[in-house]
Amino acid sequence: MSSLDALNVKIFADGADIDGILKLSKNPLIKGFTTNPTLIRKVGVTDYEAFARKIIEAVPSYPVSFEVFADDFDEMIAQGRAIATWGENVNVKVPVTDTKGNFAGKVIETLSNEGVVLNVTAIMTPQQVAEIASVLNPDVAAIISVFAGRVADTGIDPMPLMRECKDALKGHPKAELLWASPRELLNIFHADEVGCQIITVTHDVLAKLSLVGKDLDEYSRETVQMFYKDATAAAFTININALA
Repeated sequence: MSSLDALNVKIFADGADIDGILKLSKNPLIKGFTTNPTLIRKVGVTDYEAFARKIIEAVPSYPVSFEVFADDFDEMIAQGRAIATWGENVNVKVPVTDTKGNFAGKVIETLSNEGVVLNVTAIMTPQQVAEIASVLNPDVAAIISVFAGRVADTGIDPMPLMRECKDALKGHPKAELLWASPRELLNIFHADEVGCQIITVTHDVLAKLSLVGKDLDEYSRETVQMFYKDATAAAFTININALA
């Protein structure tokens, strides 16, 4: 495993906690931010646009992704056009399909041809990436977010799949492959090994960055200390005299 300084993959922080976003914006390892309607709802937001504009104002020099949430393709296009006006650093997130599984090619092609920088999301297969590539304007920047973590949740190794996804984007030099939904910090190094340009990482996983390169013997000792401290604090006992 290489050091963090040797990584080529860009780390985007994934979340909707504004205080956390501001804090992470001061970390030179963080190159951008992503969020989604589910994360935004979890923090109690009711005014989506006002919240988005607040984040854009807070981190104006970082790319930030905000997602359409319509299920009709024409409405997705209208929402995408509106979101694109919120700031020059905004990437418009659009799902690869609607809720019925219909490919959102019309949305992707229309917005991409209008020069909108898209973040196509919720992708799971190389075939979907190939479909996206067939309608994506090669002269316009785009992010292709493949949910490698969710793929791994199904018992499939995402590494070969992500390599196939990267191959499917040949001919689109301005399209960046993003490793989405990582489950552990090690996935940052996996994404780098595969050749992904971006990985989006939740704030809780990013909190483990300080562990990279840690001495494992020392880590072992600290873990034993933790067990001992907690057992002592709980006043646990074992009756060793029962064996006499």
